[in-house]
Amino acid sequence: MSYFDLVFDIPGNQSFTYRDVEKAGTAGKKAPLRADVGKRAMVPFGSRETLGYITGIREAPPPGVNEGAVKAMRRVVDAEKVFDEEDIALAEWMAAYYLCGRGQALAAMIPSGRRADSFLSLPDEEEIPSGPLELSDEQQHALDAVITGLSPSPPSPGTGPQTGGESPPSLPLPPMFYLYGVTGSGKTEVFLRSAEYALDMGKSVIYLVPEISLTHQTAKAMGKRFGNLAATLHSGMSAGTRFSEWMRIRRGEVRIVAGPRSAVFAPVRSLGLVIMDEEHDGSYKSGNTPRYHARQTAIRRCSASGAALVMGSATPSAEAWKLMNGGTIRKLELSRRLSGGSLPEIRSAGLEQTGGCLTAELKEEMRITAAMGRQTILFLNRRGFAYFYHCPSCGFELSCKHCSVSLTWHKEKNRAVCHYCGYSEEPPRACPRCGSLEAGFRGFGTEMIEEETRRTFPGLRIRRADADTTSKKGSLEETLEMFRAGLVDVLLGTQMVAKGLNFPGVRLVGVVFADTGLHLPDFRAAERTFSLIVQVAGRAGRYFPDGKVIVQTLRSGDPIITRACSLDVEGFFTEELAHRKALRFPPYTRLIRFTVRSRDPGRADKAIERVAFLSAPLLPPGADMLGPAECPIGLIAGNYRRQLILRGPSMGALHGAAGTILTRYDKGRDSRVYLEVDVDPVSLL
Repeated sequence: MSYFDLVFDIPGNQSFTYRDVEKAGTAGKKAPLRADVGKRAMVPFGSRETLGYITGIREAPPPGVNEGAVKAMRRVVDAEKVFDEEDIALAEWMAAYYLCGRGQALAAMIPSGRRADSFLSLPDEEEIPSGPLELSDEQQHALDAVITGLSPSPPSPGTGPQTGGESPPSLPLPPMFYLYGVTGSGKTEVFLRSAEYALDMGKSVIYLVPEISLTHQTAKAMGKRFGNLAATLHSGMSAGTRFSEWMRIRRGEVRIVAGPRSAVFAPVRSLGLVIMDEEHDGSYKSGNTPRYHARQTAIRRCSASGAALVMGSATPSAEAWKLMNGGTIRKLELSRRLSGGSLPEIRSAGLEQTGGCLTAELKEEMRITAAMGRQTILFLNRRGFAYFYHCPSCGFELSCKHCSVSLTWHKEKNRAVCHYCGYSEEPPRACPRCGSLEAGFRGFGTEMIEEETRRTFPGLRIRRADADTTSKKGSLEETLEMFRAGLVDVLLGTQMVAKGLNFPGVRLVGVVFADTGLHLPDFRAAERTFSLIVQVAGRAGRYFPDGKVIVQTLRSGDPIITRACSLDVEGFFTEELAHRKALRFPPYTRLIRFTVRSRDPGRADKAIERVAFLSAPLLPPGADMLGPAECPIGLIAGNYRRQLILRGPSMGALHGAAGTILTRYDKGRDSRVYLEVDVDPVSLL
């Protein structure tokens, strides 16, 4: 009789032992699939049947467990192994570092589904050049440096099992490189050449991009360069197709994989290189348990495999900038645009005296651009028509009934909508509190921009790309392809039009309102605002020397806006890092955030106070705690939110304290309060 250890998608690191599947006793019945480490199985768990991950095999029940008390597995789900010892080791590291369950880590890594009857090959795209481009001197220097880091040696030693309460063991840092350069300077070609070299060495490659919308563009380039050796993995695929690709990768049929955050787990054989494009992007951090960061996970995978990590961005994260200047990451600069383009002229325009959404300066440049037969991008990181309701008579503001945020008016649907929980209601015709007819929605979103643009430029072809217009599968790709083909004159939208996309015909970019996230109660607000402006400005003039960018703002003199308009990355980080150091925020300290939520505000308060009580005596030297306090967004979907942040000069002792806090908190846990932990949070909202 064989016994198997399984873990589940639940908190905690306990494994559970089951007997082998009962064999079929009736002639004609199909024999059950064989159980093995690396497969999934449906098993009885409490009062229900649950999917588990087989992580170990034993010849006898665990010590002290009666053989008759061990339940049998219902059925094995997989004919082939879907994960291996390397995946288990990575899940154990994630559980230890991100303070989650091993089963939760495996569930995040392995796509659901089991159909394996079809797969996606990346198509040959005729518009992608058939041969590699000639490299500039800077590109060649960068490529030569990366090649030196692609080690043909065996992987460094792996890790043994850990529990969530232990600090993860350290491994030597892998070779790390950063392609730091202006937008359009040829980073992608260096990435692809580096991938070619790794493949020639018999290694495999993972190519990470921050958003699904960028996967299509990367996939086209890879499809032409690498054919059926390449595949994509992302959440936009059906569960069955994604699982089919996962198995194709595991079998070794695919050697280069592109995709957003979760593609970092792709089960490639002989990993030699991980590429991380637009490294600064916040979407590389998971918003759900386990709250892993793809950059940190990539470093771990590279360390364990003897692989190299190559990152790139025109606006590195503050952490990467500090590590580059300290020599931990090798900085490889690309200072000039290729393809005949040059850096755009960027200037700010004040919104104070503007009646609508578009200033006179922006409208005039749009007219010139249209007359030249060129294209415009209008960017605003706020969808809807208008984003807050205000009564000037009594001060009333219309907020969501379930969240502490304003409702946004969507004119097309004539609904006031919450962008956090989805609640909506019909907008009031007068102030609900005092009856004033002067009350109404203020501010502007992408719907209002579209309406004003169509009214001002009735002869132009205009498309909007935001979460409201791209919910249908394939609609975003269709819009971007139409724009790239010159069938759209003005593309307006949220940050999905700002990141990494390459449109040859774009002359003008308008940042409709640059101040949107500037003064949010988050220490990264300035970094995000600066990065977004520089990134969206990079869409202009990539192939021609006449690009223009108009940055509309109510704070023309703000140093963040000024430095963004002058593309002064070095000046921004010099000032920002000095500010962070003085205030003791990352990258000069490390943070672990505890957040509790409950439908009862009293229970939420009591729970976070208990976390603080447990934390106080465990704080290591040099560490402190921020809070307990209400979260900046104190109510979401009917749940009251409270937080406590541990802050310290290094992660080691802080991490150990957090593990002990969680263990002690669990002993008296209130079942009506949910506690989540975020190691190295990227947002404190």
